[in-house]
Amino acid sequence: MKNTSPAHNGRHFLQIPGPTNVPDRVLQAIAMPTIDHRGPEFAALGQEVVAGMKRVFQTHDTVVIYPSSGTGAWEAALSNTLSPGDHVIMFETGHFATLWRQMAARLGLEVEFVPGDWRHGVDPAMIEEKLTADREHRLKAVCVVHNETSTGVTSRIAEIREAIDRAGHPALFMVDTISSLASIDYRHDEWKVDVTVGGSQKGLMLPPGLGFNAVSKKAMAAHKNARLPRSYWDWEAMLETGRTGFFPYTPATNLLFGLREALKMLLDEEGLPAVFHRHARHAEATRRAVAAWGLEVLCADPREHSNSLTAILVPDGFDADRLREIILESFDMSLGTGLGKMRGKVFRIGHLGHFNDLMLCGTLAGVEMGLHRAGIPHHAGGVTAAVTFLGSVLSDLVPAA
Repeated sequence: MKNTSPAHNGRHFLQIPGPTNVPDRVLQAIAMPTIDHRGPEFAALGQEVVAGMKRVFQTHDTVVIYPSSGTGAWEAALSNTLSPGDHVIMFETGHFATLWRQMAARLGLEVEFVPGDWRHGVDPAMIEEKLTADREHRLKAVCVVHNETSTGVTSRIAEIREAIDRAGHPALFMVDTISSLASIDYRHDEWKVDVTVGGSQKGLMLPPGLGFNAVSKKAMAAHKNARLPRSYWDWEAMLETGRTGFFPYTPATNLLFGLREALKMLLDEEGLPAVFHRHARHAEATRRAVAAWGLEVLCADPREHSNSLTAILVPDGFDADRLREIILESFDMSLGTGLGKMRGKVFRIGHLGHFNDLMLCGTLAGVEMGLHRAGIPHHAGGVTAAVTFLGSVLSDLVPAA
């Protein structure tokens, strides 16, 4: 039977918000011959990547690297600091915040889950109100997703920290940065975060397989009395890695080769301020394209627009997943699907990681052609709006956060 699917030439455009495109030089580093993970060469590698990740988290605190997904790093954050029956507060900002809540409940925690509309981030005023009312300090942790990958909404972590401080509450502050780390400015120490969760497959430009915790001294003190079961995730077993470079169990050696190369690109060659500015430019250009098309960004508060991805609503009566199918079949480009409540209602453009102006323009051209082919009402000129912005000096003035 004859294959009727179109033949595609050139490279596939992977524009989901993670896993992201992996640079060729990182792929080449991952392809290095595996070394003895108990030998001196590995010790140097382990110490180097832990030190580099401290710079990415902007912390002097402990950083733990797991052979895991970001989901594993979620569990590590909770299981190392809390005990069965502890009360925590979490916020419904989207699909991944909901999944973290489900995990907390399964671990035996009592979760106060503050409802949300998936179009706004966490309200700092609400946190202050909730914590001020908790005079007995029953809440042991505040858990927030910094950048909700399902919605393109970025919660304002610095303002949330200020709200916690105004309430004078001792709760631990835990933040998921899985789709913001190394893409959007994030300051573990300055914002007094106790546990920051990260993953390798987005801004760090690696395949999935590494999970991260940045751990404050306050969180480490809580760890000593925490009674949730843990073995694989136990921080205690991992603390020697930063000092010796060795892991307590078999590490993801070749992913660590890739991480070393990615850190060189992010920290030493481009520099984090430039990385954040690049992401801000691409996000602004994308939003200008959406506005020119006459479509709507899901994030309703401009202060919370994500710099790593944009979720776009399709008009009522149209299916965002059908649009994605048409774009994949016709132009060999993958876009992010709507998740949970947003299934079929939005498509998501990932503009993070190993990405430049020309790649963004190609991505937006693919979306505009797809809108036309799918018969979705829109105005022409989205690509032109983005190109005009990227080519102007105005794009150099976009703040990074």
